[in-house]
Amino acid sequence: MSRAEAAPAGATAVPASAAARRWGLSLLISEVTTTFRRWRTLALLGVLAAVPVLIGIAVKIETGDDGAHGGGGPAFISQVTNNGLFLVFTSLAATLPFFLPMAIGVIAGDSVAGEAGSGTLRYLLVAPAGRTRLLFAKYATTMAFCFAATLVVAVSALAVGALLFPLGEVTLISGTTIGFGEGLLRALAIAVVVALSLVGVAALGLFVSTLTNSGVAAMATTVGLLITVQILDQFPQLSAIQPYLFPHYWLSFADLLRDPVLWDQVLRNLGLQALYAAVFGSAAWARFTAKDITV
Repeated sequence: MSRAEAAPAGATAVPASAAARRWGLSLLISEVTTTFRRWRTLALLGVLAAVPVLIGIAVKIETGDDGAHGGGGPAFISQVTNNGLFLVFTSLAATLPFFLPMAIGVIAGDSVAGEAGSGTLRYLLVAPAGRTRLLFAKYATTMAFCFAATLVVAVSALAVGALLFPLGEVTLISGTTIGFGEGLLRALAIAVVVALSLVGVAALGLFVSTLTNSGVAAMATTVGLLITVQILDQFPQLSAIQPYLFPHYWLSFADLLRDPVLWDQVLRNLGLQALYAAVFGSAAWARFTAKDITV
């Protein structure tokens, strides 16, 4: 008897590709849920949420009751005492060079290597989703963490800014004054740009994660590469290659606080991140699809 004859009347056969797609979606949901339930992930988000609190308290103590700011500091810090919304911009500027990329590097570096080290990777590979969908799920989960981490910093900064400082109209870098509502929209746009600025780090960490079976080694290597590249971006003698380093345009989000918005540096940053994502994402796919999983 054929398979079609054995099927109940009125039943429709489900194509294998459709079943694989459904499994791929289930796999993605499972990856995201598992990642955000880990204590390590929650600890990273907790540290990121604490940074705006520390910055806000430090600014409040330093300025005192008169609101006078007597020294330098991160970008936008001189405006924080006049408008708590600027604590969002200051916190993103303070966390983007190190804290946010380090957290992304930890999650991305452990994505594949951690599974291989614990022996669960081979069980995931027997599922009908296949290696390509599994790798995509890992990268999509890392990107979800990118947006979640950036949102945590922004929301924490907004809450602390509202508690410690006044809120109101926002004076942009160009001198134009906009309403608080439009200021919130610009803060949201900046948070999105900051999250997208980390797609290159996420792809790099994913590629490193496919090279080893040790999650700790992959995380350490990713963070080490991140620090090294940022150091290289500081030497004037290397100005010829610096525009091609993924952190070079990270702070270009400040141009979203101009009127009119200057898009040149912002678009260069997003284009550079897309290039890194394409190169290291392809390298991760080539490595992972040919990798011999023995553990």
